[in-house]
Amino acid sequence: MTKYLSAYKAYIEEQLSSGNADYERLLNYHRDHIRFFAHERLIHLLVTILFALMTVACFIAIAITEKIILIPLACAFLILLIPYIKHYYFLENTVQQLYRLYDTIYEKVYGYPRADRSE
Repeated sequence: MTKYLSAYKAYIEEQLSSGNADYERLLNYHRDHIRFFAHERLIHLLVTILFALMTVACFIAIAITEKIILIPLACAFLILLIPYIKHYYFLENTVQQLYRLYDTIYEKVYGYPRADRSE
C-alpha cells in the first residue's frame, strides 16, 4: 500500500504540474481514491488500536499473574505494534497531503477555494 499510495500521489502531482489535464475528471477520480485511502486509514487505525490494547492487556496479565510464559507473547505484540504505528503514520500524513491536492484541483475546476476548507 505504501508504494501504491506514493505512486498515486506522484501521479496526481504530475497531472497538476502538466497544466493540460482534464481537471474535472481528475477531481472525480481523486475524490474516489481519497475515499479508498481514507477507508484504508480507518482499517489500519482499528488494527493499530487493537494491537495496542492487546499489548497493554498482555503486560497487565504478566504483572497480575506473574506468568513468565506470557512475556514472548507481549514481545511479539510489541514488535508487531511498531510497524503498524509506522504504517498508520505514513497513511495519515499522505492522506492529508491528498486532501490538499484535492483542494488545489478544486480551485482549478471552479476557480475559487472550497468554502469548507479549514487550515
